[in-house]
Amino acid sequence: MSIALSPLAFSGTLHDHHQCVAHALSQATQLCQQRDVRLTPLRRRVLELIWCSHKPLGAYTILESLHVDEGRRAAPPTVYRALDFLLQQGLIHRIASLNAFIGCIHPDKSHVGQFLICTECGNAAELETPLIADGIALQAKTLGFSIESQVIEIIGHCAVCQQRKSS
Repeated sequence: MSIALSPLAFSGTLHDHHQCVAHALSQATQLCQQRDVRLTPLRRRVLELIWCSHKPLGAYTILESLHVDEGRRAAPPTVYRALDFLLQQGLIHRIASLNAFIGCIHPDKSHVGQFLICTECGNAAELETPLIADGIALQAKTLGFSIESQVIEIIGHCAVCQQRKSS
């Protein structure tokens, strides 16, 4: 099982978040080159903003960050096109219940998005548990159901917030 979220967000352990952001951007650059698609400066910046937080970000939060950081007002369709590109390339996931986006830990391979989402702090962690995805696929096949997409969202409280509540 892999976890996208650094230990910092869910367990309180420190990590080098700048390194995980840099790794995600480097990997995105390589994948886009291999796929012969353009990671434009705006697409790259949107991806960077998404990776800069452990909280899934909505499109309007991204728009506001672009305005504050770069002093220019991007049009919503421009950001939505960047998000669509990043989704198509598997570089991010959409968290439907939050209408928000989070960086993908395995953009180089097709997989089912599985997320732990803390309702207290808003942090999210991507899991990769093939047993869950395989079990759902098997049950769907048994029922004659054709899966088009699958995102599993588990809502609860992270260890840090649980500890904060009990203190």
